[in-house]
Amino acid sequence: MVKLLLSAFVMSSILVSCSRSASPEGVQEAEGNPEAVYDDAYLSRYNPPIRLSMAREVGDGLKDLIDDLPGETLEDNRWSRLYRDVLGIEIAYEWTARSEQYYKKQEIMLAAGRLPDVVKVNAQQLRQLSNAGLIQELTDAYETYASPFTKEILTQEGAGALESGTINGKLMGIPETEASIEKALYLWIRTDWLEKLKLAPPKTIDDVLAISKAFTEGDPDGNGLRDTYGLAATQYLFDPVMGLTGFMAGYGAYPAIWLKDESGRLVYGGIQPEVKEALKALQAMYREGQLDSEFAIKNGGKVKQQIAEGKIGMLYGEQWGSFLAQISRENDPDSEWQAYPIVSATEQPVYVPLKFNTSQFYAVRKDYTHPEAVVKLFNLYLEKNWGKTAEYEVYYNNSMPVWGLSPVTPFPAKKNLEAYRQIKEAYESGHEALLQDEARFIQKKMDLYAAGGEDSESGWGWEKTYGKNGAMSVLDGYEKNKQLLFDAFVGAPTEAMIEKQIILNDLSHDAFINIILGNPLEEFDRFVEEWMILGGAQITAEVNQWYEERGQDLQ
Repeated sequence: MVKLLLSAFVMSSILVSCSRSASPEGVQEAEGNPEAVYDDAYLSRYNPPIRLSMAREVGDGLKDLIDDLPGETLEDNRWSRLYRDVLGIEIAYEWTARSEQYYKKQEIMLAAGRLPDVVKVNAQQLRQLSNAGLIQELTDAYETYASPFTKEILTQEGAGALESGTINGKLMGIPETEASIEKALYLWIRTDWLEKLKLAPPKTIDDVLAISKAFTEGDPDGNGLRDTYGLAATQYLFDPVMGLTGFMAGYGAYPAIWLKDESGRLVYGGIQPEVKEALKALQAMYREGQLDSEFAIKNGGKVKQQIAEGKIGMLYGEQWGSFLAQISRENDPDSEWQAYPIVSATEQPVYVPLKFNTSQFYAVRKDYTHPEAVVKLFNLYLEKNWGKTAEYEVYYNNSMPVWGLSPVTPFPAKKNLEAYRQIKEAYESGHEALLQDEARFIQKKMDLYAAGGEDSESGWGWEKTYGKNGAMSVLDGYEKNKQLLFDAFVGAPTEAMIEKQIILNDLSHDAFINIILGNPLEEFDRFVEEWMILGGAQITAEVNQWYEERGQDLQ
């Protein structure tokens, strides 16, 4: 769901130029030709073809995509034909279900031991299937059949993705990598309000607090009423947009990731004293009306409506926050937003927390005779989208996200950042003709905005994300300044996590909400004690056991 949403808003890709000793040279290639043959073992064809069964979630985004592609169905489309003609793999779906029903049905099927040949599971299910002996080890299949390009992509952010699919030293699931860097946070601010109130962009958290106060009390919308809020917040405190993770980072608080402390042990960020300081600041903002008094019962959709109505001046969020902010322009075409770096309590750069993001894995049924088949699907998917024989407009995006037709969809972690860097280089050199694939697609969107006219609004969000002062320019600075703080725990969920993590998450969320709403700050200390008693201490011990055995090798 997240990937489809991001794709609809922000389609950008890395332009990979790889030098590989084992790269496919014997290619019979034609534009849009699914019958190109590769000589390399990792893209070799099964003869006779093999059958590979899977299950498939069918959300509204995928259904709409298929409806708009004449002659293509879920079972028979450009990707299924590519896998059949190049690899000799016939993909069959044992069952499909809509998004709201898929996970319930999958739980029933897995509990009954009724697995297709390849099953896409979350980290908890992977461990459960492994413990039950229902899936097979994939270490040899990956080492032997994963192409150098696939191995490069799956380790672009380090060995964490593979480690998360490793249980007791054995690779039990091929990770569908999700980039942690894509979760970097920015502070989106209405710059027209800044100008109206003669305020400068923030350099510290104190500046953020001052801007929030001014946006709340200074009548930035000019209607003579006190009906605006300094900062967006929803009932889900750590939403990717309109959440408060970025604000808390300004106080050195990282409530959703594991950190390495001064002794070299891993500790959970959500119980550290810096969180208490951040909650104290949020409590004061709530008391002064800078947060909506009803934020704790409002979901993202309701707060989004407040943005559309011009009632919100700032929000923390990921790169696609630009497209959320853009809805304010429907009622007020003069509203303007810009992404700024998140800031700290001092003028020193803040660390930007990046929660480990890979959470889906492809496991292979115990008795399936071709465990390497799923690895070869990965190889071809990455090759046709970002490799030397890539055909972007055929297999990735031809004004529609056709990549979503594939049952496997890994992608390079830094593809969006690299697309921005290529656009920047083309802009500075004046050689726009050098742009390739998605970078060219993005530039066309921004050109619409620059040209003005009837279609210019469709390019506004792209400009705010990929333009000279867009979100990706901030991310470029984050990386170059070494401000990215990666989650220190990237292993498979521990036994205690499987049993108790949901309870602890709910405990944390309720404690934080109640403190913001006015409960005494001392409740944070009681929450920490309760967190440890209810399973946090056991999880911490297991996390550090993993770190001692495997985690230190990943640093």
